[in-house]
Amino acid sequence: MPMDPDFVADCPYGPGGLLLDDLIEVDREASRVVVRMPTHADLPLTREQRAHPVRHPRHVSGGLMVHMTGMVGFVHAYYCLDLRHADGWIGYGGRIYDARYLKLAQPGEPMILEATATKVRAGAKQSFCRYDFLFTQGGEPVYKSDQVAIWIKVADPLEVAS
Repeated sequence: MPMDPDFVADCPYGPGGLLLDDLIEVDREASRVVVRMPTHADLPLTREQRAHPVRHPRHVSGGLMVHMTGMVGFVHAYYCLDLRHADGWIGYGGRIYDARYLKLAQPGEPMILEATATKVRAGAKQSFCRYDFLFTQGGEPVYKSDQVAIWIKVADPLEVAS
């Protein structure tokens, strides 16, 4: 189904940074979400590539894939942990334990982005999640990682900086 307008409105990134168009699955019991990301030549970073058909073919940037782990993390926090940005919750990537780029993701066919929380410690003001991410395109894995995010509840986002 298309992304829920309430989720999009609550997300700390607008549609140009969220870059998701479909919520495929939410499994609260398994702490897992699956979403779809369109891929096209005008994606951030992709549009700036000086592509060459052999040496540097146009592809979805690896840096953008790391950004997308954060976007899928926001989906997980919203749907599985009930953390709302409007209520003061914000998430930050904490550590990438392992990341593997398995194949270049080509513009055209959408990517399917999956996140499963393998560890969750939830508190009233702070939650910790360890995630396994798997991104596929055309049924082929293109990126997988093991990462940590921390979710913090603040009254004022500037409190995080101090």
